[in-house]
Amino acid sequence: MRTPTTRIPGQTAQPLRFDGTGATHRGYVRDLNEDAILLDPSGAIWAVVDGMGGMRRGDLAAEITTEALAKTILSGDPAEDLWAALEVANTSVLEIARAEGSEGMGATVVAFAQYRGHAAVVWAGDSRGYVLRAGYLQQLTKDHSVVQSLLDRGLITPVEAETHPEAHVVTQAIGVVSPLVAEMVRVEPAPSDRYLLCSDGLSGVVCAAEIAAHLEKAGDPGAAVDALIAAALAAGAPDNVSVVVIDVRAG
Repeated sequence: MRTPTTRIPGQTAQPLRFDGTGATHRGYVRDLNEDAILLDPSGAIWAVVDGMGGMRRGDLAAEITTEALAKTILSGDPAEDLWAALEVANTSVLEIARAEGSEGMGATVVAFAQYRGHAAVVWAGDSRGYVLRAGYLQQLTKDHSVVQSLLDRGLITPVEAETHPEAHVVTQAIGVVSPLVAEMVRVEPAPSDRYLLCSDGLSGVVCAAEIAAHLEKAGDPGAAVDALIAAALAAGAPDNVSVVVIDVRAG
């Protein structure tokens, strides 16, 4: 099911170059790292995938989703192309879960793709996408989670959300229902934009102000990734943490 799309204006009149990198860390509490990241040296597609299910093969769900995105051929509309790849992943995860009796196997995902200066972010779950533009950090995604639903309905406050017992319960993900339920936002990148994709292992323990400070201070994507993962580790890293940072430069 498709939800309404949003367009984030920018500049597409001049050629742009996209340079990104990322890393993933098991954290200090989990026995396994069920996260996966997709890095594209060609500068087209990146993603963070957070497997869920533990012994129910969340790591396999993340691997399937990452592979489906890696096979994406961008042909015009990055949002539609990413959506199609995630539909394939969703079907595959559901089929394997039924065949193996691994109900509960799934993955949240946030993916970024660009094609000829037009870009999109598509996501399902609480993995997040942000853009740092002119010193301002904007969250492009909106969590598909129980807590976000309660916030939207005015039943809890943002302060209560931080310690809510269902803080990690998602309402949508790859491998939950068919057809896929996800969301997309179309973006017009501008030179000097810095995009961040992350699992909740980062956003759940590092506040937006600190994320923005690290993104603004770091000289390149690699330094930004290192600083953000270090911040999550310093906060105790109770979950796997994955980070991808993408810079936009004039071509």
